Amino acid sequence: MEYQAKYITDDIKLSCYEDKFFKSDIMFDHHMLVWFISGETKIVQADATYYFKKGDIFLIPRNQLATIINYPKDGQPHKTVVMHLSTEKLRDFYAELNTKPKAIESHKIHSYSNHPLLESCLASLLPYFTMETLPEDIASLKIKEAISILRTIDKKIDDVLTNFEEPGKIDLAGYMEKNFMFNLPLEKFGYLTGRSLTTFKRDFSKVFHTTPQRWLTQKRLELAHYQFIEKKKKPIDVCYEVGFENLSHFSHAFKKQFGYSPTELTKRQNA
Repeated sequence: MEYQAKYITDDIKLSCYEDKFFKSDIMFDHHMLVWFISGETKIVQADATYYFKKGDIFLIPRNQLATIINYPKDGQPHKTVVMHLSTEKLRDFYAELNTKPKAIESHKIHSYSNHPLLESCLASLLPYFTMETLPEDIASLKIKEAISILRTIDKKIDDVLTNFEEPGKIDLAGYMEKNFMFNLPLEKFGYLTGRSLTTFKRDFSKVFHTTPQRWLTQKRLELAHYQFIEKKKKPIDVCYEVGFENLSHFSHAFKKQFGYSPTELTKRQNA
């Protein structure tokens, strides 16, 4: 994979993928504001799938699970400017305001198309990625500018950005049934359900009477089989959407479980 990233600070980067595609399963520790310069992205969450392309601008709320697949488009690489709106930066910003928003937990991705104010703010960052010496506090100023613009164009965004709570202990069975297709370390699943790794494994065993690894593999293969039968999807698409990292491993596990490979099943479907 030919990947390049340039940083102004840890919170602002220019990201570029040259490959055919790049897939990752991610939990977002911070709100992320993204501006597309070129390429396409498919973002799969538990209850929604999003597609973004050149010119699009969107905000992904923190502590959300997603499968992200990045593609080049029209001979251009997948290239984005990404700004992290960290809890620390947001606390500092809102401490200066006399506002009392109602903090809510937001799962949806907020899309702002190619809004001219946001695009101008994010495009103005491009020259800084080529500079060795940056103006003092430029990153902090740009983050404040971006937050101010978001608050101007989206009157409900305060309710999202002021949610500083960490995940509390929640129903394990319900959460895992909804999010099993995301291939994350067990520590992350523990965090998102309000548990340490040890407590997560213990509670998981009590609920499901098996190990997390075995249960996750079983659920992902069952979902894959459903996608082939009911949705008529291709093996390469199903593989990544249900939580496997490569097609070879997926095909081997699928055949071991069902007695036939994904290719054999799709050929049977198309016969």
